[in-house]
Amino acid sequence: MALNSVTVNPLDDPFYYLNNFRQVIDWLELRYPDVMSDREHAFIRDFNVLPRPAQGLLVRMVMRKGVHFRAGKLNYLEIGDIAEAAQPLLAHGWIEEHAPLTLAELFDVLLKAELLQAFGAAIEQPKGRKDDWLPQLAEQFSEPRSLRDWAPQLADRLFSLTLMELCDRLRLMFFGNLYQDWSEFVLADLGIFTYEKVEFCTESRGLRSRDDVDACLFLHQCQLRFEAGEPLEDIVAQVSALHFDNPWLQRRRGKVLFQIGQYCERISEFALALSVYGDCAYPGARLRMIRVLERSGENPLALELATLAQQAPESAAEQQGLQRIVPRLRRKLGGPPLKRAAARAVERLDLHLPRVDPTLSVEYYVQAHLHDDEGPVHYVENSLINSLFGLLCWPAIFAPLPGAFFHPFQRGPVDLLNEDFQQRRTELFQACLSELDDGRYAATIRERFVAKWGIQSPFVFWGALNEQLLEQALACLPAEHLKHWFNRLLLDIKANRAGMPDLIQFWPQRKTYRMIEVKGPGDRLQDNQLRWLEFCHEHQMPVAVCYVQWAEQSA
Repeated sequence: MALNSVTVNPLDDPFYYLNNFRQVIDWLELRYPDVMSDREHAFIRDFNVLPRPAQGLLVRMVMRKGVHFRAGKLNYLEIGDIAEAAQPLLAHGWIEEHAPLTLAELFDVLLKAELLQAFGAAIEQPKGRKDDWLPQLAEQFSEPRSLRDWAPQLADRLFSLTLMELCDRLRLMFFGNLYQDWSEFVLADLGIFTYEKVEFCTESRGLRSRDDVDACLFLHQCQLRFEAGEPLEDIVAQVSALHFDNPWLQRRRGKVLFQIGQYCERISEFALALSVYGDCAYPGARLRMIRVLERSGENPLALELATLAQQAPESAAEQQGLQRIVPRLRRKLGGPPLKRAAARAVERLDLHLPRVDPTLSVEYYVQAHLHDDEGPVHYVENSLINSLFGLLCWPAIFAPLPGAFFHPFQRGPVDLLNEDFQQRRTELFQACLSELDDGRYAATIRERFVAKWGIQSPFVFWGALNEQLLEQALACLPAEHLKHWFNRLLLDIKANRAGMPDLIQFWPQRKTYRMIEVKGPGDRLQDNQLRWLEFCHEHQMPVAVCYVQWAEQSA
């Protein structure tokens, strides 16, 4: 089941935004009829029989910021007479004309000169800034009033949306989130973003029931309240009380708790942080809990949990953290020192380079210094290996598994960072990676580079790729090394798709390469970079760390 194609060129139809909105409600009626409420079904039914100008006006307001709109500022040629278009919307109660406005809302609606006219002598500094007037007037004018009561001299009408909550619910059901909005259609229409076309099965619904929709909205409100600085204890209690059969919602719940836990750490609310992490299964929560226990002076408990975690680390990042924490905790508790494994020797390059242009990064200086015709150097960082993986494994990444794709505007599957992402697609990934064993991979990557060009992907960096880089990589990177990299990516996508060396140098004549991590003055290797360097050494992949000092230039 696929979404109908969006407007080929928005300029061909001035009602392109209305066409897009109608596609959303048609999609929802097809895929979510059992999830939508009677009110939402009634809205769609009544909306579909409205005159086109009325439909257009409503959608224009829904897609704009806020809920209060002055008629004089609603100027759309395709709609025509705004007052006439508004009549059916007023009759349905979808907009109202005399909604009470708070003083802050009034300030958003009126211009500076109009506020001066409305409040007159109550404004002590009429030549001051508009924003400075609001706190001055707030004590005198605390009760909401209609625009007519606030500014009776104003010859303009105000239309206020009453169904923004309903439209947000529709948007949530379609996108599965509230951070994507209607502009996704326009960006797709204009060709700015293109998305892989995935067939949607009946089970591919993020929100399976009305309770899921309500719970997702509630989680979103908790997130907003947390970001607004409301009391943490209340928010934590409400989020902790939520438990879902829907694994997608359960993970979102965990992410909210994880973010709250991190904030509690920053403000030294360790007791609350421990409570939050103890109820959180989000990746990384266990290691954070161990660290909070240590910071709280609960070293025996911290060591007990760390020792348990060492038996089955959830990721390479956790394992690396534990390798640092456990010896430190043992020392604090008077135990025998543990000998840490010595770091492997890394090929080191030391360069003294003149810094002609301070706006250029240190990586570009090293690239220019090492580059030559026989050994071209590219600044790729994480882009090259991820892109090669994304192109080769495209069918596995975009497989239409239940719960992976909810709508046509996804860069990748919803479960991309879940622990079972690879497990659910084991056979698909095996089929893709098997091409590295028989040599088919190069032709496949070349074909997909052309066929999938520009399509959004969580792995492919189109802006960093070109045909020359691709051909040099396919010629110089051994299939065995690619397979090691790709398997490591699949072990922990969130952690391992970052931290790769900054530069790569190819010697096409010899079909060899070298990766180079660049460090400027005072810079040091980060944890994820250290893990990648260790991995490269383990598999005998050529890698070096380049340390740069700026050479003093004579006057």
